[in-house]
Amino acid sequence: MTLDAFTLEQLAAHLDRAEQQTRDVVKITDEHPDLDWDDAYAIQDGIRRLRLARGQRLAGLKAGLTSFAKMKQMGVDVPVFGFVTDDMARPDGGEITTADLIHPKVEAEICVVTKAPLRGPGCHVGAVMAAIDFVLPAVEVIDSRYRDFKFDLKSVIADNTSAARFVVGGQARPVDALDLRTLGVVLEKNGRIVAMAAGAAVLGHPAAAVAMLANHLGARGQEIPAGTFIMTGGVTEAIAVEAGDHVCARFQDLGSVSMRFV
Repeated sequence: MTLDAFTLEQLAAHLDRAEQQTRDVVKITDEHPDLDWDDAYAIQDGIRRLRLARGQRLAGLKAGLTSFAKMKQMGVDVPVFGFVTDDMARPDGGEITTADLIHPKVEAEICVVTKAPLRGPGCHVGAVMAAIDFVLPAVEVIDSRYRDFKFDLKSVIADNTSAARFVVGGQARPVDALDLRTLGVVLEKNGRIVAMAAGAAVLGHPAAAVAMLANHLGARGQEIPAGTFIMTGGVTEAIAVEAGDHVCARFQDLGSVSMRFV
């Protein structure tokens, strides 16, 4: 780490306030160019402590930046990781208020719930597949707190990987009834197809994102507990939305997830 504990706490509070006040800020590396990866995750941890202190509950974990092309572009070899809390959840078919968000975007995600704990180092796709209880479809609403959606990787990690809202729908299916690599997804906005992809868009296999998450946590002395809800990362590209938009994501074998922005 390059920053002291007081500065890390101040930066966590700064980003937390920006979200609560629906106010954009410049990326934090502008003032702290020496901020390192450990600092970034420490700031994210500080945000989680603030949210839990307000009575919110941890709902699950999430992976981001799960496209190989995007990782190469950003000069990294693993995704970024964050968390979601219960207050971020919205019902399938329900409304999401845009006045509470800065510049929301949506992406379709394949999610899993574990039935056994996972811990790195050395976690791999096979171990993840054996530990998955069931698979669910979801749409994540990302909303970076950074002005004009402009940030670097360390800043976005600190900002809890732009987590804002998520909607789970469709139906739960056992993992052995699915081929997660070829599972097709179609994302529609206002009845028009805006993105299509398959599960392999996530690191070649969505379970690979979970394995990398387990290895990331293992390096910090943590594990993925049994019963954890995990968003494996965007299958589709992120699509900007605004008030009046209706979004529907259709997942092969898993059903659909929809919401309206108001």
